[in-house]
Amino acid sequence: MSGGTLRLVQRSGIGTRSKCKGAQEEQSVGAGCPKRRPKKKSLTVAYESQPNEGNGKDPTASDLKKPKWEPKDWREQLENIQEMRKGKDAPVDEMGAEKCFDRTAAPEVMRYQVLLSLMLSSQTKDQVTAAAMSKLREHGLTVDRILGTDDATLGHLIYPVGFWKSKVKYIKQTTEILKHQYHGDIPDSVEELVKLPGVGPKMAHLIMDIAWNRVSGIGVDTHVHRISNRLRWVKKETKTPEETRVALEDWLPRDLWSEINWLLVGFGQQICLPVNPRCEACLNRSVCPSARLKQGPNLSKKGQRKGPSSGAAAVE
Repeated sequence: MSGGTLRLVQRSGIGTRSKCKGAQEEQSVGAGCPKRRPKKKSLTVAYESQPNEGNGKDPTASDLKKPKWEPKDWREQLENIQEMRKGKDAPVDEMGAEKCFDRTAAPEVMRYQVLLSLMLSSQTKDQVTAAAMSKLREHGLTVDRILGTDDATLGHLIYPVGFWKSKVKYIKQTTEILKHQYHGDIPDSVEELVKLPGVGPKMAHLIMDIAWNRVSGIGVDTHVHRISNRLRWVKKETKTPEETRVALEDWLPRDLWSEINWLLVGFGQQICLPVNPRCEACLNRSVCPSARLKQGPNLSKKGQRKGPSSGAAAVE
């Protein structure tokens, strides 16, 4: 009797379905419920901008930021310019703002001299700026010394820099501000520098680089502005140096921002001249969209463009 009961229990046990929640397989009697496996947690990737957020759509590759525009052949063009500039024998290399201040002076005096050299350099050749800075340093180029100098004497010292009369006024006003608002030093930000009389964005970024050793932006003067448009380093033609600065900073790698002003200024002084650029001597003559060498007599008129009567290289 007991043995039959045992067999009955065994048969019943084999055919018993587990009551554990969610279990689908049969379990033997007394085996216990299996442990539930923890659900895998899904990771949510957060993006800086999610254009589809809230519309029920998952972000796709098309939603990701597209690669920035880059000029055609710009790396080859840059390498060629670096090669042409490796001699460092342009006027900017010998008489630029980095060469005009007294490196033995106190730090705040050096920074003040960098500021003034760049104020004087506007619309002025490096040779003229360097001569004016030399006379100012002989006179005594400190905040207190300039404040104690009358306008006539200051004008005589900086003449014949471009717009020298206006620059006398700007220098005196700026120096007064530095004395009373910055304890005789210069501001350490672009935002404050451009508030000074006679200081624009180009000067401010160069001052930050030279005086404070901080790269805040690209210094764009007439050379950089002209050459950037000739090389098509701007997506569309720019009318002002400030427009060019914004356009360049949008794509040019930041580690080139400090070097690019020095490279293009010297290149513009020696090869890519404002009038009659020396395209025949330029390594970029085959990859520059604005270059045109002297046309041969057998070329069709359709492929020719008007140029200087001298036959020198021309640029659009």
